[in-house]
This record gives sequence, C-alpha cells and structure tokens, in this order.
Amino acid sequence: MKVKEQKKALKDFIDWYNKPENSKKSYEGLVSYEILDFWDENFFNGTIFNINRNNFHENYSKIENAILDRKNEKWYKYSFATSKGSPAAIIGEKNYLKFLNNNYDNNLPLEFDEDALNFKEFNYLKFFEDNQISKLNFSTKLILRFIASLTSKRFLILSGLSGSGKTKIAQTFAQWICEDTNQYKIVPVGADWTNREPLVGYPNGLVTKEYITPDSGVIHLLLEAIKKGNENKPFFLILDEMNLSHVERYFADFLSIMESNDTIKLYTGNARESLDGLPIPLEISWPKNVFIIGTVNIDETTYMFSPKVLDRANVIEFRITEDEIKDFLASPDIPDLQKLKSQGIAMAESFLSIASQNSIVENENIAKELVLFFKQLQPVGAEFGYRSAVEIMQLATKLKTLEPTIKDNDCLDIAIMQKLLPKLHGSRSKLVKILISLSSLCVENISKEDFEKKFDDLYKNNFEEISKKYPISFEKLIRMYKNVLANGFTSYAEA
Repeated sequence: MKVKEQKKALKDFIDWYNKPENSKKSYEGLVSYEILDFWDENFFNGTIFNINRNNFHENYSKIENAILDRKNEKWYKYSFATSKGSPAAIIGEKNYLKFLNNNYDNNLPLEFDEDALNFKEFNYLKFFEDNQISKLNFSTKLILRFIASLTSKRFLILSGLSGSGKTKIAQTFAQWICEDTNQYKIVPVGADWTNREPLVGYPNGLVTKEYITPDSGVIHLLLEAIKKGNENKPFFLILDEMNLSHVERYFADFLSIMESNDTIKLYTGNARESLDGLPIPLEISWPKNVFIIGTVNIDETTYMFSPKVLDRANVIEFRITEDEIKDFLASPDIPDLQKLKSQGIAMAESFLSIASQNSIVENENIAKELVLFFKQLQPVGAEFGYRSAVEIMQLATKLKTLEPTIKDNDCLDIAIMQKLLPKLHGSRSKLVKILISLSSLCVENISKEDFEKKFDDLYKNNFEEISKKYPISFEKLIRMYKNVLANGFTSYAEA
C-alpha cells in the first residue's frame, strides 16, 4: 500500500469505527480526526493497515508493539489524557481485522510496501532524540527554529558566539538526513573571495572546450542535485565563516536568482567540460532541493551583512545560557556523529515536501501584531516590505506544520528575532527610543506608555516583575540597548 493510500485508510478507519454498528456503545463516536495527527507521524512504524492477512496474527504483533510502545509518548498522552479511549481498544485486533475485511477486497494481498516502509512523515523530535544519543545538546526549540527556517527559505544564516555549535548543527542535520556524502559540502569561505569563481568556477580562456571547476566542489553539488533520480533527495551547501569576505561579491548571483528563479550564466559559445570530464551546462539554476546554510562570526576580521543579504535569509543567533554551560561541564563529552549518520533518510522526502509547500495560513493575530512592529520600525528606516511580510507568515506556517501545538506568540517571537531585528543597527541617538518602544511591544500587562515611563526603573531591576510576551526578542532588544549605551552604536550582530 502506498503512503497516500495509507493516509486514506487511516481516515477510512475512523469513519468506519464511528458508525454505531461497528463500535461498542462505550466507545461510540469517541474517535476524532485529531488522531490522524499522531498516526501520521510514523504510521506505527509503517505497519498500520499494511498487513498480509494470510499471516495476520504474526504480523499484527508489530502493530501491538507500536501501540503499546511508551516511547511514542505523544500518542499515549493524547490517548489517555483526552479520554478518547485506549489505543488497544480503538485499534484492537478484532476492530482491525473487521475493518480490513469490510473495506478491502479479500483477494487483494496487503503486503508490506517497501516505499511505504521507507517513507516517514518528518518529525523534528526524531532529530533531537538522535542528537541526544550522539551527545549533542541542541534544544528542541533551536532545532525547531532551524528546520522551520530551512523549509520556509532555502537560505539560512547562523550567527553568534564562536564555538556555540553553528557549523555543527548544519553538519549534523545534513549527515542525519542525507544517505550519501555527495549530498552536502562544507566550504570554508576565503578572505580573498572577490567574485563567484570559488563557487561556480570559470571558462578556460585558452582552451575553448574546457571549464575550470573550483576545488570547493560547489558546482559538482549543484549538478548532482539536478540529476535524474535525485529530485527527492536534499542537498546542503554549508558556507563556513561566510562573512570573511564581502558576501555581496561572491554570492551576488545566488542572491539574484533566489528571488527571480532565473539561472546563473556560466559561459557562452560551445559546450565545455571540466578537467575530469564532467559536462558543464551553459547556465545553472538553484535547484529546489538545495539548501544553503552560512555560518558567521562577528569580529574585527569579518564584514557586516548588507540589508540585501539579511532581507533574503532567516537569521538564527546562537547563544549559550548559564544553565546550558553548567550542564555541559557537569558531563563533558565528545559528540559521536557516526550515530547520527543517515538516521533520518526515511524522512528526507517528507522534509522536501514541507519545504516545497508555498501556501500560507492566514493568521489575524500575527498580522495585527506585525503592523505594530512596522509602525515602530518605520521612523528609523528599518521597516519591512512585502517580501519580508510574506516570509514571516510563511515561517509561522512552517513552525505550525512541524509543531502543531506551538502558540501564535511563540511563532511571532521567532519571526521577529529572525526577520525583523537583524536589520536594526545605528547610533545611540537613532536607536535608544526605538529599542525601548520595540521592547514595550514584547511585554504583557503593561501599556506602551507606562512601560516607556517606567523603563529606567524596570531596567535597574532587570525587568523581574515583567511578563514577557516575546521573550527571545525582548532579551535581544535589551542586550542591544545595553550595547548602544556602552558603545554609542549597536547592531544585531554585535549585541
């Protein structure tokens, strides 16, 4: 049975079970379609409604084990906490077999389908669990933000403290979801990169049929991604220390086609090939299954990003809390990345499917709040345009797709931090008032006017009595405020 057929079978079972003639009175009508959200996560290890009835009892034990597996904590909590009936009672052997016999041709063998067994709905918590096994300490919230950002925009910038795990999370996710090392490249950016040649190479001016490909392997990655049969495989280009050189110089072509869906012209004239015999096309696109992740450190050796770059990316800041460093020092360990290798390949197709969905779920709460932030950012020229507005709503949609229980405030908090604040920079005279005004929008139970009047006292007391509506953004704004007082200038990257 194919995956789409399995999903339909799940819904058919609920429809069938809720009929009075098929369920006991004590359970009549108790099964809601909410169950689909939990069954769809892994189809009970690929076995549900996919059993050969010629050997039914032996195979059904696999379903019983999946039902009773307490590792599936989310399903268990749903089942018992909401009084929907126990899993075994809903999908017990009698109900299961009766449903199959009533709904499917007895002559149709429901054999295990290899495609169905190798396909799993994407679950970001599986990546978190595998990280824990490998001794990596990324939080569930950070992992959710990382994956939601990738699926909403195929260009992601990771900023923050050196050694805080920026490159590591990009590397481990690529290793986790890819089946082969030719699906990802980690490319250290050089300080001498002044044009696109380190990424896509250049035509040999002396040999008309030859194209010089860079040692970075970037163009090989792009060509591999568009090969027939690789459409459902994700590919990752990780640009390490991306801002050691001016991003706008070497990455200009990618920034351009990101919005236009155009192609990068590599050369003109006769067909060329690389020194190793690889045919090089006249032009190349940014394949839909290629994700670019850049890591940045901010110091005297690096360059700041322009609004053009920041406007086209999600930016995640990495910081380490006191509790996190205490936990690490209590039991320091070297991560074993081999335990992560290819553990998520069954979810690769689902990951790409989520990334390809461009629909946006309308949300009046988020839209209303965004207008308030727009008004505050406008006076300093940091307001956002239509593209950013669309991408914020799309990020919120992806967050809710990956984690249906996430609240609107949490979605907006993440979006403000990743899409609005990165463009905020300037002098003390320019930013002090706007930082206070923006901070007032991030708190609850106090009016904007009262917050601004009492700001100095609240600041001295470290805002202990204030309830934060958007805690991530609020913390960032206060750090930027401290910076602008101390240095007379602040920016997202320096705070």
